[in-house]
Amino acid sequence: MSSAKTLVQSVKDVLDFAAGTKSLKVTEVEIPNINVKVIRTRLKLSQQRFADKFGLGVASIRNWEQGQRTPEGPARVLLSLISHQPKMVEEEVHRLRTGMGV
Repeated sequence: MSSAKTLVQSVKDVLDFAAGTKSLKVTEVEIPNINVKVIRTRLKLSQQRFADKFGLGVASIRNWEQGQRTPEGPARVLLSLISHQPKMVEEEVHRLRTGMGV
């Protein structure tokens, strides 16, 4: 199916759903927990150094590691990026801090 046909079909599906003539399938995706301590330990950084290096608050790091809070939304994305591409995130944080950002 072409992109245009897919788009047209999607719009029809939404209109049918709004009219009550079609039900939509809901797919739930399990997002694994992010273990901040594992990431930080693998990078051999203290909580303070980890927070400083990646532009995070040390209190947030402590709360996440102690299980008092869970990273959500953008923090989860950032932590995932740090886990997989720490050098890239570090370079971007540095760029933003030195005024060379967007």
